[in-house]
Amino acid sequence: MLNLRARSSVSRALAPIGGGLHRLGVSANVITVVGTAGSVASAVLLLGTGRFFLGVVAITVFVLFDLLDGAVARAGATASRFGAVLDSTLDRIADASIFAALIWWFAGSADRPDLIVACLIALVLGQLIPYVRARAEGLGINASVGIAERAVRLTVVLTGVGLSGLGLPIAVPIALWLLNTVGVITVGQRLNAVRRAASTPLPAPLPAPPPGATGD
Repeated sequence: MLNLRARSSVSRALAPIGGGLHRLGVSANVITVVGTAGSVASAVLLLGTGRFFLGVVAITVFVLFDLLDGAVARAGATASRFGAVLDSTLDRIADASIFAALIWWFAGSADRPDLIVACLIALVLGQLIPYVRARAEGLGINASVGIAERAVRLTVVLTGVGLSGLGLPIAVPIALWLLNTVGVITVGQRLNAVRRAASTPLPAPLPAPPPGATGD
């Protein structure tokens, strides 16, 4: 969620909390599920009813669980491939719930079709950006590039929504269209990284050893 330098600093800060939760028997996967459930509930009950500032505060708190589950996994040396897939899957659900709740509000009480379109584009891009990376990694290609990683996307949308909740409504359309712009750029950056990597010829296979030969 964060860049490498920030992630390292935050990880050190959360290490004592992660160790304490591990000793209490709390698993990383439980924290992941609770964080996602809290984010979804906050989006539906607060953003979906127009209480933007409170919704942003609540979602921000639950989004931090995305860092805390890693601290618990490291403290107990319980990191697993299932945990990684679960975390990534639930991240997509949490992110989508924010835009779904905004669409619900803009389609009803706010009556803003332009913002509905902006949210729909942002929702699609929010799923497409990590998909390109995951699909590339499945082919053995590193596509973890781009200006709009998840931390950036969440910061932009939550800042805009939060400022709107504080009485600056113009912040929402600015944030959404900025988010969509950098999202499209990021998809292009990742596809270009895949194109460049895929165009590199694979090394020629080594000739088969003669019969009876042994290797080191």
